[in-house]
Amino acid sequence: MKWTLEVVVVPVADLDRAKAFYAEKVGFAVDHDSRFGEGNRIVQLTPPGSGCSIVVGEGVVPQMPPGSLKGLQLVVPDVHAAREELAERGVEVSEVQVAGPEGFRPSKEGEDLNNVGFAFFADPDGNEWAVQQITARG
Repeated sequence: MKWTLEVVVVPVADLDRAKAFYAEKVGFAVDHDSRFGEGNRIVQLTPPGSGCSIVVGEGVVPQMPPGSLKGLQLVVPDVHAAREELAERGVEVSEVQVAGPEGFRPSKEGEDLNNVGFAFFADPDGNEWAVQQITARG
């Protein structure tokens, strides 16, 4: 049986601010912005090339406080280029870091970052994202 992850709900306080952040700054495509009655609105956004989308909304998951989602991860073939794109769009994003036995350290020029290169950012509510470089899988 094939199982696919299609949607992750991201809890936010201000739906319009979140939509603008993910669409305009991070570069996700707005798939739809739908209202289902008073106090129920869903915006679905998809990262370029992804089979999984995020949903931000009103009346979606009240038990998840805005900003409580940590560890969301995007995968890219070039973390330096992705970091530069995010920074150019106005996202506060960390420098590229390398994961190792002692934790994270700054990357070095020319270093192989496959599977170990990361950059980090948060949305306006504090939901935290990692951007990982994966150029080849084992």
